[in-house]
Amino acid sequence: MSLQEPTKSMVFEEGKEYLAVIHTSKGDITCQLNYKDAPLSVTNFVQLAQGGFYNGLTFHRVVPNFVVQGGDPDGTGRGGPGYTIPAEIKLPHIQGALAWARLPDNVNPKKRSSGSQFYITLEKISYLDGEYSVFGQTLSGMDIVKKIEQGDVIKSIEIVVK
Repeated sequence: MSLQEPTKSMVFEEGKEYLAVIHTSKGDITCQLNYKDAPLSVTNFVQLAQGGFYNGLTFHRVVPNFVVQGGDPDGTGRGGPGYTIPAEIKLPHIQGALAWARLPDNVNPKKRSSGSQFYITLEKISYLDGEYSVFGQTLSGMDIVKKIEQGDVIKSIEIVVK
């Protein structure tokens, strides 16, 4: 599978809601994707999800009262699709925020996001605001997010447009 950084965003239909249903080994998590504030992030996530990139990957990092993180094809926290995406840092880290992981500032001064590793916040984490690109929000399944353990599987991610 040849993967490329999205150089422009998809065309999003005004008035439509773009949802990601993350099917996990513990149950389903539904997130609203915020294409207005993070169009490249949402484009990238949608393209990876629709291409099956996430199918069978694990949540490789779970930190209680902080985040659950997945989307690394290596399962180590160091893998990805081979590219990063520009920072789109606008939205706050409220409970259930869907955001991109990234490398630290010392090696990533532009705060570019991981090409595939995402996290969901387990609670409001204000000190991450202004540092990471939030591109979605959990609408349902927060109880599932809280049950995720390291090694749990992302069966697939389904994109729904309403």
